[in-house]
Amino acid sequence: MPRSRRPAPALQSKKKRAPAPAVAAVEVAAPTPPPADSSRADLRAAIRQARRVLRKDHGISTDIERLPLLTWIMFLKFLDDHESVAETNATLRRERYTPLLAAPYRWRDWAAGEKGLTGLDLLRFITQDRALRPDGKEGPGLLSTLRALPLAAGDDRRRVVRQVFEGCTCGLNSGSVLRDVCTLIDSLHFNSRDDVHTLSLLYEDMLREMRDAAGQNGEFYTPRPVIRFCIAALDPQLGETFIDNACGTGGFVVAAYDYLKSQARSATDLARLRTSVRGAEPKPLPFLLVQMNLLLHGMDGVRVDRANAFTQKLADYGTADEVDVIGTNVPFGAEVTREDLSAFPPDRQTSDSALLFLQVIMARLRRTPSAAGRPARAAVIVPNGVLSDLGTAATIKKDFLTDFRLHAIIRLPEGTFAPYTDIPTNILLFDAAGPTEAIAFYHIPTPADRSKFSKTNPIESAHLDPVLAWLRAPVESEHSWIVKWGDEHRAADTAAAPHRATAQAAAEEARTHARTLRDLKAKEVDKPILAAAEATLADAETRAKAAQQQADALYWPVFDLDNKNPLAKAAAEHIAPAKLARQMVKRAERLTELLREIEAELK
Repeated sequence: MPRSRRPAPALQSKKKRAPAPAVAAVEVAAPTPPPADSSRADLRAAIRQARRVLRKDHGISTDIERLPLLTWIMFLKFLDDHESVAETNATLRRERYTPLLAAPYRWRDWAAGEKGLTGLDLLRFITQDRALRPDGKEGPGLLSTLRALPLAAGDDRRRVVRQVFEGCTCGLNSGSVLRDVCTLIDSLHFNSRDDVHTLSLLYEDMLREMRDAAGQNGEFYTPRPVIRFCIAALDPQLGETFIDNACGTGGFVVAAYDYLKSQARSATDLARLRTSVRGAEPKPLPFLLVQMNLLLHGMDGVRVDRANAFTQKLADYGTADEVDVIGTNVPFGAEVTREDLSAFPPDRQTSDSALLFLQVIMARLRRTPSAAGRPARAAVIVPNGVLSDLGTAATIKKDFLTDFRLHAIIRLPEGTFAPYTDIPTNILLFDAAGPTEAIAFYHIPTPADRSKFSKTNPIESAHLDPVLAWLRAPVESEHSWIVKWGDEHRAADTAAAPHRATAQAAAEEARTHARTLRDLKAKEVDKPILAAAEATLADAETRAKAAQQQADALYWPVFDLDNKNPLAKAAAEHIAPAKLARQMVKRAERLTELLREIEAELK
């Protein structure tokens, strides 16, 4: 059947750069250099134009629908570029190469150049279970083929592609629109390691434009210097296992792999490395991007699962789930479902996704020393609310601080996550050798030449390097301070103990009165006797409640970790509403006591 051809939509500001070296297990110079890698401007221009083209189709009406479609189309082009490099290097080494996709399902067979399908032929080939293929024969459609790739033992690439395309759909009505988008993407060449990083940034840009989606998903790009700082602070060793179970586009996974790769001395070490670094990400778009990231970095064997960290009940975690090192930026502000909460004990359930993730991290850290003889440890980025909130948050933090050793809290400067969020954030550095005694705080200062960090003036490694040196031997300074939390906890517990004892005694007294009241009701005694018994019970219950409140007021505030530097200059600060309310209540109570003392003196 003859197929119509369509010229490629023109791209503006096309820049040529020197060809990038091929990425392969053994790098060999190819006889024909690959196309020049795409600059950030090229990528931005192509994606911007592709989004404009997609808006012409009436099958999908929102960017939330267009973004997944555009992303998996780019993934297929990226995959084909990656395969082409690998095939060339295998040929030069006189080795046999087994492609992930065979003809005619490769990008070059159906989307590239003048050979590309168009119109209804293209749309049917991609979407239908069976269709006319680019080679003129009838066979399975593209998406059907990708979802049913045959798996072999140890073939992680096919497993990854199957997972990526399990949830992918094409809602377009127009084959010509799809052809134009494929032509735009075909003009890009993914031969540079920076390209996937650029795609991640562009993805975050698009999420930011769709403010509702960004707010609901809580997906914020973690700056590379912050990730590298966390990995360096953790100092993972070859033989230790690492995981980021909310890995997004894979920043922590790639950084941990690169850090450990420098320690590998043999093929055996590399094989061991690939199985010791893992990730998990439930959402389809970040999952797709992390797979692109792994492939580009030659990390085919590194496993990132399409999995929700809240699927497994907290009580069901065992030794098989434990790891030695965790580095992650926990999703904060994300939606929490009833199914998510069912994985946690009733008194540890909260709508704060960051606190739920903290509990999962606690459950997954190994309680025995690693193969390197070190305690299991974690670097976790959390919002300020995790530090300051009480109530259920305090109960969770009690588990955390009494079972784990919180070494340091690194307070990140304003604008670190600009422009995605202005929520104050912190890095928790802790290990499984609890309990916590001293917590070292470091507030990274904003440089004098700016009011805060921003997208155009982001945080850099130079701002974090002094903290790494300080972590080796924390001392107090204008930017750092040390809290002897263990002493404060014991003092609070001691102060609360008499009130707890009073509350327990009054509660036991109330239980005795309750039994007496039931007996009196059974005997149908006179109402005055019942009223007296009820009053006695109410009095005991009131005294128990009041004593418990006094105990709680003395004990639980120690779990508010939103400490300020006592050595720093006083400055105006934003206080969380809940904390401000607690302060006002305490001051009102103290003022009432003083007024009563004055009244007594006047009498």
